[in-house]
Amino acid sequence: MSIEIGSKVQGKVTGITNFGAFVELPGGTTGLVHISEVADSYVKDVNDHLKVGDEVTVKVLSEKEGKIALSIKKAVDRPEGQSSYSQRPPRQGRDDRRGGGSRDFRSKGNFKPKESFEDKMAKFLKSSEENISSLKRNTEGKRGGRGGRRG
Repeated sequence: MSIEIGSKVQGKVTGITNFGAFVELPGGTTGLVHISEVADSYVKDVNDHLKVGDEVTVKVLSEKEGKIALSIKKAVDRPEGQSSYSQRPPRQGRDDRRGGGSRDFRSKGNFKPKESFEDKMAKFLKSSEENISSLKRNTEGKRGGRGGRRG
């Protein structure tokens, strides 16, 4: 039986790796469900979602040189316009700590024009020279000062 790209078929999980799961399809062929295609949510470990021997419905994504790419999450029918990402929880990042959901920090009155590369370099050079001169002042005192030897 030839496997058609885009078709949904029943298969049996025959092996699990850290990068996905191997699924035996009707006709004895085996395909791989990549870890990113196992579930709609983030999958850290395939073993949390699948076990060897599980019967799963998979969608055939592609077939190159005898290697068959499969997807479990794309085999699930969902209403038109609803993507797999809509079920993800909102990201926890800087925006959540600061309050408000807007990523546009300028709207809060914090607008600062972008600094040019030359301005950044000038600022870095100035602070670097200040740090070096401060370091030299501090080390001269520990060596007897001004390079003179004591006799």
